[in-house]
Amino acid sequence: MINTDMPKKIHEGRNVKRFREMLGIKQEALAAELGEDWTQSKISLLEAKETIEPAILDRVAKVLKVPVEAIKNFDEETAIVNIQNNYDGSTLNHSANYQYNYQPTFNPVDKVVELYERLLKEKDAEIEDLKKQVGEKKK
Repeated sequence: MINTDMPKKIHEGRNVKRFREMLGIKQEALAAELGEDWTQSKISLLEAKETIEPAILDRVAKVLKVPVEAIKNFDEETAIVNIQNNYDGSTLNHSANYQYNYQPTFNPVDKVVELYERLLKEKDAEIEDLKKQVGEKKK
């Protein structure tokens, strides 16, 4: 049972790491996308920060192609509890939706699914491009 009396502190750096890892992006790649003044070790330090400066958080969110709110509000424990209480193994259990006073402005799980689907489409497109390039070189 979640204690709803105390507000949950969101660790923004940890959320950046979660989204980066879900997207299959290495720290080095994120650093390269952020610019010359970024390194793998700077990304590591960023992911250790509980709160990230708004301008930096905005840049990171754009590179990861996720809403800033996703990084600011994603709470893994709450998402897991929502999944556990909304799914009974074969059908959705809609009566469990109202057990907690948690009303995000978006569904974090939906966002993760959207990100994953977009990533898969991008990978498929990359594979097709590579196949075309290989086919052209064989001719």
